[in-house]
Amino acid sequence: MSSFKNVIGHEQIIQHMSTALKNKKITHAYIFEGPNGSGKNLLAKAFAKALECEAGYGDSCDMCRSCHQMETGNQPDVKWLIHEKPATISVEDVRTQINADMAIKPYSSKYKIYIVDEAEKMNEQAQNALLKTIEEPPEYGIIMLLTNNLEAMLPTILSRCVVFHLKPVDNYKIVEFLEKEYGVPDYKARICAAFSQGVVGKAIAMASSEDFNDLQYHVLSIVKNIHEMDIYEVVEAVKRLSVYKTDINDVIDMMMVWYRDVLVLKVTKDANVIVYKDEYRFLMEQAKRSSYEGLNDIIQALEKAKARLAANVNFEVAVEMMLLAMKEN
Repeated sequence: MSSFKNVIGHEQIIQHMSTALKNKKITHAYIFEGPNGSGKNLLAKAFAKALECEAGYGDSCDMCRSCHQMETGNQPDVKWLIHEKPATISVEDVRTQINADMAIKPYSSKYKIYIVDEAEKMNEQAQNALLKTIEEPPEYGIIMLLTNNLEAMLPTILSRCVVFHLKPVDNYKIVEFLEKEYGVPDYKARICAAFSQGVVGKAIAMASSEDFNDLQYHVLSIVKNIHEMDIYEVVEAVKRLSVYKTDINDVIDMMMVWYRDVLVLKVTKDANVIVYKDEYRFLMEQAKRSSYEGLNDIIQALEKAKARLAANVNFEVAVEMMLLAMKEN
């Protein structure tokens, strides 16, 4: 069910939308901004469902015809823009699927709602074409733009939209969600929540991954033993990690969680506030022999590795530099 009550976190955004619905103060254009997996699609769908709900009390009733149509993907007045070119939303896509279609009155509902996922892919011409509709929409027209890059949107678009910034969801909420909805064990839920950095979709993907146990095994074997590794063992570790080349950011994020645990233990010595509770002995040993400066250097090295890989630096070189920095500190 895609209702507000099914959304994890984002309470302020939901309150805003619910109040607008109850007071019948609806804007014609909205932007949902946040990283992939943060809940933009779920929030937009829940908002669209509540807007079209025949009960009209601030959320969807899950019982009327429109709510059932939304759940089956058959609501004729809620449309998702489709683009054939994977990297671009063209001016023709906007003109045919939004501008021209919006001129036709709703089929069976109060509003005609258009949802544009990956809105940052609209080129300048497409955004300018959309701007004309946003400036002079029919009373029943609503546009929702979903993006992970607000800077890609024209200032003229931004100034005419209500912008919702999706903030990271608290870890404890993600842990509870994974345990309740996916039956994930406590230790795994803690790791996935910490690894996700507040992005629920990322936590779900990690918890659902068949490679989770293998990935965690390889990550822990490296962070536990990196200080004692000889250079040839570091080279072997690079080769082992190359198996996870497409998921290397996940590997680095898991390492980041480990070293943050080490830093937290060094500061507080409190086992209750760490993620890898089962590894307390190893974490405490590293905390005792590591300096604050060294741990900071390791965390910076992990962040640099991600940046280098994003810039298409050679995989083996970037990962080896990262591991050597971890070993030296």
